Amino acid sequence: MTLHVEARGDGPDLVLLHGWGMHAGIWKELARELSLHFRVHAVDLPGYGQSATCDPCTLEHMAAALAQQMPQRCLVCGWSLGGQVALTWAGIAPRQVARLALIATTPCFSRRADWPHAVAADVLHNFAAALKADYAGTLKRFLSLQALGDAQARQVTQRLRESLFARSAPAARTLSQGLEILLQADLRDRLSTVAQPTLVLHGDRDTLTPPAAGEYLSRNLPNARLVKLRGAAHAPFVSDAQGVNALLKKFFDER
Repeated sequence: MTLHVEARGDGPDLVLLHGWGMHAGIWKELARELSLHFRVHAVDLPGYGQSATCDPCTLEHMAAALAQQMPQRCLVCGWSLGGQVALTWAGIAPRQVARLALIATTPCFSRRADWPHAVAADVLHNFAAALKADYAGTLKRFLSLQALGDAQARQVTQRLRESLFARSAPAARTLSQGLEILLQADLRDRLSTVAQPTLVLHGDRDTLTPPAAGEYLSRNLPNARLVKLRGAAHAPFVSDAQGVNALLKKFFDER
């Protein structure tokens, strides 16, 4: 399986991993700014954008593909599902992933009896069923949920939609596999093995991955710190690109 990667800039290698339903193009503005200081690799995850699919499509298979195709030593930033891929990659390749930034990431996306900081499983099941009946409409509704509560909700929704439909949307099978990952994945038991310096960025109005999930990550990753972004929902790098860029640059410049 070959991953499509958009690379630009010079400096330390920095890999950007997008979330469910999206592609590397969502990083356009942020990648432009970060490429002034880093060699930025914006990756289409398997089945998204121009990357081939993987079967089975699991966090482990995606992480293994990244470990094989990305630079031998790199900085990694993941958003939402991409954050879960980044956590998995950092765990299996600790010498390759030097530092880790997690945006709107949770160790467990689906609510459980011992994990209330998440979306109800029924919501994800309903999205999976709706994809079969109204593919485009379901994607648009999910994008609206990502912006829900954001101080810049209208602008964020518009930007997400423009980015999604600027390229070919992923196949329904890819989206269904991604939803299955979000339903089943629980990385809580693995966090203690991810020792890399980690920056957790979380919007204080995020309804898909509540702020408590970011707080949990910052407490249970051995070398993590949390920054809450006021007025931001699930896509803070869209609603406050300048602020997120400054935080990432400062963190990844540290040695």
